Amino acid sequence: SGKRYVFVIVDDYSRFTWTLFLFSKDEAFDEFVAFATKIQKSSNNQLVHIRSDHGKEFENSRFMDYCNEHGLSHNFSAPRTPQQNGVVERKNRTLEEMARTMLIASGLPRNFWAKAINTACYILNRVLIRPITSKTPYELFKGIKPNISYFRVFGCRCFVHVNGKRNIGKFDERSDEAVFLGYSSHCKAYRVYNKKTMCVEESVHI
Repeated sequence: SGKRYVFVIVDDYSRFTWTLFLFSKDEAFDEFVAFATKIQKSSNNQLVHIRSDHGKEFENSRFMDYCNEHGLSHNFSAPRTPQQNGVVERKNRTLEEMARTMLIASGLPRNFWAKAINTACYILNRVLIRPITSKTPYELFKGIKPNISYFRVFGCRCFVHVNGKRNIGKFDERSDEAVFLGYSSHCKAYRVYNKKTMCVEESVHI
């Protein structure tokens, strides 16, 4: 959709990860405020500390005013020392390498990079084991064990049922060929690229 940046947020305890996609880095603050409001309400937990590097999208008056208003401490890593922000730096590298591998293996063009990163994040939250607790990030954050029986191979061929989306005759095809791109973050559905309509859509009828 023309977005060029990925904003990676990691919960320090569970290592549960979220990926937000931005047109420009100027959107980071607004996206963070919306995310913080939503995640605090859904988890019944309050943010206490934020950690980031010295990027201008994080070190500015808007972030400073927000932290002061809500009583948050904003910790910065030392300049040119990414090791001090190692949790997110490692997560960034893992997501990048996993997405690159998925794109190459599937033969999909690079403009599907956001879908690959989103799917990589979705999978890592449900399969990585946190060494200290021997639990996945999903289990630590949600309190229940994840179900991965519905996982499919990224980029595989699939068929999405038409299901009344357009008028079809009695002997017309009832499905369109598609490419599997991952999982919906809002509901229990698959995300696919419909080759006939040339659009990304979500559906359970795959």
